Amino acid sequence: MTTLSVPLPAHLEEIVNSFVKSGFASNKAEVMRKALTRLAEEEAIKDVLEAQQEVREGKIFYGDLDELAKTI
Repeated sequence: MTTLSVPLPAHLEEIVNSFVKSGFASNKAEVMRKALTRLAEEEAIKDVLEAQQEVREGKIFYGDLDELAKTI
């Protein structure tokens, strides 16, 4: 496991501390790990939703590549 040292503005440190105090996480490092995990999940969901929209708009080809090449 790697340790990162990241300076935080006071208002973000207060948020991290409040999560620890509320029991959301047992310590500051766990708050940050959970936050990064959620961010990664949100980005993955956003990517899937964008891809679905592109399919609906006809911006993405799908199917057999040989058949698609014949139609182009």
